[in-house]
Amino acid sequence: MPPGESPRHRQEKAHLLKRMDRKTGKWGTIHPRYRLLEALYGFTKYRERNMAELDRWRSMYGNVVKAQKKTLEKAVNYKKKLNDIEELIYENEILCKAIVSNAMSFYGISQSDLDSHIAEAKKAGRLADRISPSQTLKHFVRDWADEGSKERDDAFPCILSTLTSLKENSSADMPLKILLPGSGVGRLGTEVASLGSFEVTLNEWSMYMNIGYRYITSLNPSSPLTMHPFIDGLSHHATTNDLLRQITAPNVSPNLNVLLIEGDFTTAFNGQGEHFDIIVTHFFIDTARNPMSYFDTIHKLLKPGGKWMNLGPLLYGTGPFVQLSLDEVVAVVEEMGFEFEDIGNECGALTFPDKKVRWTEAEYGFNGKALTKNAYKAQVWVARKL
Repeated sequence: MPPGESPRHRQEKAHLLKRMDRKTGKWGTIHPRYRLLEALYGFTKYRERNMAELDRWRSMYGNVVKAQKKTLEKAVNYKKKLNDIEELIYENEILCKAIVSNAMSFYGISQSDLDSHIAEAKKAGRLADRISPSQTLKHFVRDWADEGSKERDDAFPCILSTLTSLKENSSADMPLKILLPGSGVGRLGTEVASLGSFEVTLNEWSMYMNIGYRYITSLNPSSPLTMHPFIDGLSHHATTNDLLRQITAPNVSPNLNVLLIEGDFTTAFNGQGEHFDIIVTHFFIDTARNPMSYFDTIHKLLKPGGKWMNLGPLLYGTGPFVQLSLDEVVAVVEEMGFEFEDIGNECGALTFPDKKVRWTEAEYGFNGKALTKNAYKAQVWVARKL
């Protein structure tokens, strides 16, 4: 059976397209079809939105007095830098159009559907999202390019070695069912699948990430994508060449046996209680408006004795209902029916001397050549559902 054409892939594709039907559920901003169209709108208008920002930069440059401009042009040819960025915006647009074309084919979206959505957005005065398409390109770097190896190497070895140990200590004859919510553009799923003996399921809410992942998995390994992901911001570059540099991805072929299930983690798996042997939350639990809902869902989806592995920070977003410190997370999770298990020194030192939670430094910044570094003391644990 060809990769990606298993019964579970075909079944999920049918369910996905049903959920995408406008007549399914209540139409509005959280409807999956609406969110898909918004993402397609964002990628479609990549050039327009980024050219508007470039025009703003050019306008700001106009405030520099003539003598200062003369020095700037003689020393660094500042206008040329802005002109080079414009050319690369057009090159990135080619990739964005390919992402849109692939998504429209995969989800069955017609050009008239998209045109109608864009017309309604313009009528309502709603601009296309400029940030999310650019962030998707940066996630390609983090997950699928050579330049993202540092960020992957900070986190993946701990996760993969722990999963290998869990498999070795399992008495199950069948592949272990493992779920990775908040999967972004999907590299960790391919790495887990490469271990063997795991049936890997990804889950992601963001339609920008989902259509990015769909595009990555559609590529011929001999024809990787090229992009210039850092031209949307002028801060923290050591050289102009760093700003303008080209990135190629993917550096390995995605494993097409991995299954992506789109949607809200707390509802996408309704009816699949006690289905998974392992859930891995990688840079995920702090994305919740209500972390308790995530904890409840993890508990519900795990089989008795199933394991929950976490690696990530506690960087709460805008308007969370609950913001727990690490010791409070541990206490709540234990109260809910989990027992923490020690995973050894490979994943870092103990955060608390009397708790089985460890920490490891993990970068998160997408651009390894930037003049800034963002790193977390990512918290690592394995908890067993009692």
